[in-house]
Amino acid sequence: MTNKLITPSPSRRSVLKGMAGTGALLASGLAPRFVQAQSSAPIKLGFQLHRTGIGASYGRWYERTATAALKVLNDAGGIGGRPVEILFEDDGTDPKRGAEVVEKFASQAGCDLIFGTLFSHVVMGSAPRAGELKIPYLVCSEGHHVASGALNRWTAQPGITDVKSQVQSMAPWVTANLGKKVTMVFPDYAFGHDHRDFFTAAVAAQGGEVIRQVAIPPTETSFTRYFPQIPTETEVLYHVMVGPAVLTFVKELGEFYGTGARPEIFGFIDSLEAVNIASPGLEFLEGTHFWEGHPRYRQEDSTEFETFYRAAVGVDDTGASTSDPNDISTYAHMFSAWETLFVIKATMEAAGYQAPADRQKVMEALEAMTDMAESNEHPQGPKVFNGKTHQVFGLQSISRVEGGKLVRVHQTSMEDGLYPDEVDYTTMSF
Repeated sequence: MTNKLITPSPSRRSVLKGMAGTGALLASGLAPRFVQAQSSAPIKLGFQLHRTGIGASYGRWYERTATAALKVLNDAGGIGGRPVEILFEDDGTDPKRGAEVVEKFASQAGCDLIFGTLFSHVVMGSAPRAGELKIPYLVCSEGHHVASGALNRWTAQPGITDVKSQVQSMAPWVTANLGKKVTMVFPDYAFGHDHRDFFTAAVAAQGGEVIRQVAIPPTETSFTRYFPQIPTETEVLYHVMVGPAVLTFVKELGEFYGTGARPEIFGFIDSLEAVNIASPGLEFLEGTHFWEGHPRYRQEDSTEFETFYRAAVGVDDTGASTSDPNDISTYAHMFSAWETLFVIKATMEAAGYQAPADRQKVMEALEAMTDMAESNEHPQGPKVFNGKTHQVFGLQSISRVEGGKLVRVHQTSMEDGLYPDEVDYTTMSF
């Protein structure tokens, strides 16, 4: 297998069509993607990395994924004929430090663009500074912060769907197959609040009811004192937890219910990311269901693009590292680092990017993007980007634990996750 891209940039025709009406861009000379850029200096991209803090397990795999994508991109000629470098900087999964990292990338390191941030509270703390510095800030998060209009025109989420879209698309299946009386257990910060608010509304739209909401501090290390809050009439227990104590969470949940009667359990894979399902104490998960953004276990209908991606990032058919079967990837999320890098390539080339003075053109090119075909660049599946809300939409998977593996039992449609625009960033000033 070679590291040659076999598909064109996503939606280049739609990007060019959208830019055709922008006189300022045409006047500046929009270069075709295969024309050598005037500058041969490397393009520098800053990657805001959760190397430490509660997001460390994600950060390690985001770095590995971005590095693998970078090799593929550079082997295929880089961006506009220029080599690309990624500078990784730890933000400690901390909002204040995140803003400092943005400052460092823009003002000291000379980065052309910043991407990579996952945890919602870090995005919320960092994006305002990116807006002030007028540097593109493409997050790999899932919060509804971007699409809600809470941020600025320099911030976008083009590589992964948001929580509102995810839960809206899955609620009909959950209420139809598992039950209508739901208790939610979620982390007590922005990401968890998105789940609380949007899943509660989505369940109500299906004639169900969230009868209890249990918020847990994301830094909690033991969870047994929270489980008695789950009402006995609960039909579905919905859980989504994050951080280094997720294995403890699922083990203690199993100990709480034991072998007795329990509600149906539907979890976001966040509660099990980087955790081996075959770990002792997790046997109770058999028959429970999970949301997955990208199925960890290779499915029977997997594509050639999936094969290419797994080989490139060094992940086997079970979602573990090919060099260490005990090193479980954050597979449901890390594709966003890969796909966002190729969105950057597409938009920079469409904008004829030369130097930081062209950053605004990059954002306008991104706003003109629409369809992203399933490909080596987008192995998770096809997507549609909404230039007004700066949010991408895609497909979601519901998987069932069967024989210690995750088997997809339902995949949503694109339409399932769409919702009315809440903002139009294109009307805002840069």
